[in-house]
Amino acid sequence: MGCRNTILLVLVFVGLITKKGFAAQLAVGGSQGWDESTDFNSWASAQKFKVGDQLVFKYSSGLHSVVELPNESAYKSCDLGGALDSKNTGSDVVKLTKAGTRYFACGTLGHCGQGMKVKITTVDGNAPSSPASASSSSPSSDASPASTSLHSITSFLVLAALSATVVLPSMF
Repeated sequence: MGCRNTILLVLVFVGLITKKGFAAQLAVGGSQGWDESTDFNSWASAQKFKVGDQLVFKYSSGLHSVVELPNESAYKSCDLGGALDSKNTGSDVVKLTKAGTRYFACGTLGHCGQGMKVKITTVDGNAPSSPASASSSSPSSDASPASTSLHSITSFLVLAALSATVVLPSMF
């Protein structure tokens, strides 16, 4: 009886850790990456950004950069003068550490004005889907690979815990 309870507790604990431990890595712009030809408004509106996720800006170093802007006014006017941060490695990672809106633009002269900018609205990891995203697409198209894997792992652990409560008593 004690062994069964221990195994059950371990499975539940692992399930809880796993649920918090997985964050999505999102390539900004999708397969096109951080490039002038990408429609960043469409790309961002098709995503759900959660606290813990990471944005990955992939681009040709020297041709582009990533500048974080302080507010929506700077974003709309492409005012790079008050930048909060600037990156230029060609493979830059930005962690989404809290809920809220962040603004990014390319620091190369003229690129922001040509639309190479993105507005990212991050929600708490436990927040439900917004009504707009829930009604405009099917759940399977909303799911990122990381969230799908997380769901599968959590489901497996729940099934394993339930199986343990049925199988283990007959073994001991």
